[in-house]
Amino acid sequence: MKDRSAIDLPAVKHELLAAARALGFDALGVARLDIPEDERHLVRWLADGFHGEMHYMQRHGLKRARPAELVPGALRVVSVRMDYWPAAARPAGQVLADGRLGYVSRYALGRDYHKVMRRALERLARELGRRIGPFGYRVCVDTAPVLEKALARDAGLGWIGKHTNLLARDAGSWFFLGEILTDLPLPPDAPASAHCGSCRACIPACPTAAIVAPYRLDARRCISYLTIEHPGEIPVELREAIGNRIYGCDDCQLVCPWNKFAHSASHPDFKVRHALDAPALPALFRWTEREFDERMRGSAIYRIGFERWSRNIAVALGNAPRSDEVRAALVARRADASPLVREHVAWALARQGEQA
Repeated sequence: MKDRSAIDLPAVKHELLAAARALGFDALGVARLDIPEDERHLVRWLADGFHGEMHYMQRHGLKRARPAELVPGALRVVSVRMDYWPAAARPAGQVLADGRLGYVSRYALGRDYHKVMRRALERLARELGRRIGPFGYRVCVDTAPVLEKALARDAGLGWIGKHTNLLARDAGSWFFLGEILTDLPLPPDAPASAHCGSCRACIPACPTAAIVAPYRLDARRCISYLTIEHPGEIPVELREAIGNRIYGCDDCQLVCPWNKFAHSASHPDFKVRHALDAPALPALFRWTEREFDERMRGSAIYRIGFERWSRNIAVALGNAPRSDEVRAALVARRADASPLVREHVAWALARQGEQA
């Protein structure tokens, strides 16, 4: 191991930024690990029950706000950003306005970002190791219990907006975040300042009123939570508001003025796959489980499984304009093997004017 006192850490950080750019990252910053105010916010959020059935949020406790407990000896976080906006996709507004189509959150139209970014971050860490010798680190891409948005803010990558997403003045919010927790005392960047001002566009834009106050999100009402994380029946009172959103929701980002500065994805893995930018709902509902496995393997959508995918599409079909094609698609799965899917099909058929 090289003598760390002899390492030119500012130069190492400069080289790290260049290496990150070469690997497809669009920004990199470094932060210390102390985020006490964010820890207090997390405690209040959990106490309010806003995490719903994401029990892992409570199970990890305060470790999520204390990265040094997750990686003993860690001193800094290297936070990175990778833009994902799919410029070639059908315009989001057009898809949301057409109830015959299914809307998939723009981040999930391409390959699974977890794998793409993890590979790139591991390469970045290995390149750093070749430069300075062995060092302690852990790569995180939305899988380890860390408050990544708070750490990215302190690394200067952006501020947390009123919708609770990270915003950058030069890139909006259509980007992924990843981290390297490390024991290297790299020079930290200045935290980003907030620039939402008096704007509240994201709050009334939420279809299910999940943004209960600026910077306060009740996940139990959030369409992203309901269609991805929630394992059971979607509350009946929220189904109509879900509309045709079958995986995630982007409404709060679509209305954000800062997203006029968003960058198109440069990474080829974020290009649209399987025409998911504007899929016809009846056709999606006719997929078999085998077809789901074949087409969604390698996608972030694969994690929710065929049952939740079918549940979500059934809700969207219930909200779709009435048609024989929609009713036929629902009737074909009226006796689905899954009780969860059957319940949502029955609801959708009633909405379509047919008795289940």
